[in-house]
Amino acid sequence: MFVGIGYIIILGSVLGGFIAAGGHVAALIQPLEFVMIGGAAAGAFVVANGGAPLKATMKALPTVFKGSPYGKAFYMDLFSLLFEILTKVRKEGLMSIEADVENPESSPVFGKYPSILHDHHVVEFISDYLRLMVGGNLNAFEIENLMDVEIETHHHEGEVPVAAVKSLGDGLPAFGIVAAVMGVVHTMESVGAPPAELGMLIAHALVGTFLGILLAYGFVGPLGTILEHKLNEGTRVYQTIKVTLLASLNGYAPQVAVEFGRKALSSMDRPSFKELEDHVKLTKK
Repeated sequence: MFVGIGYIIILGSVLGGFIAAGGHVAALIQPLEFVMIGGAAAGAFVVANGGAPLKATMKALPTVFKGSPYGKAFYMDLFSLLFEILTKVRKEGLMSIEADVENPESSPVFGKYPSILHDHHVVEFISDYLRLMVGGNLNAFEIENLMDVEIETHHHEGEVPVAAVKSLGDGLPAFGIVAAVMGVVHTMESVGAPPAELGMLIAHALVGTFLGILLAYGFVGPLGTILEHKLNEGTRVYQTIKVTLLASLNGYAPQVAVEFGRKALSSMDRPSFKELEDHVKLTKK
């Protein structure tokens, strides 16, 4: 929603100012400039990101038009799930959660929290490390190192679409200049034509520069920034799970372990202690 609103503001400001200054919008409608700039940018994008990076970028781009799933409600469910699992471990032992971590989809504990269960990567992360804890062959330090490696790998993988989109945005002004130069070449070929015709040709050439810069900084560049924000939000989820599980592994009670995880959140997403306590009590019923 915000992407669409932002685009409307950009177009309204630029075109509104142009019209208010006496410009004619028809002069900006140059399909061939779009073809040259868009086609060259798309070709360069494919060359630079062919294969897996291209697939990852195409998969990530639709998410920029959706809101973040990692809000306060998500984290309250996440903490409630972790609290319930860790409480079960404390009361019944690690082996009591073996069935839950081996098949989370049919687990009555995971089933209480559909927002978590629908996130395959989060469920897998939780299950994998609970499984390691059940195995009992790794200490807290070893598990923490393994978590750090996995989180870093996940983050680097998520940076691929971010870098691809930002690189595309950075290249658009240059392709706009290419289109403008092509227009100038065409204008120079037409020397001797009436001044009015030459003026139109020069205007068409300058539209290329205008489009390249506008598309780069008004449309494509912000998408890369959104993807980066979403990547950081996803990484924060894993960091929160890591802090909570490690606190439990180091001997802290479930209530304290969950509090460790709550403190790892930013103030925008962090539920208050009372909010989380009430939510946990509600889901336990």
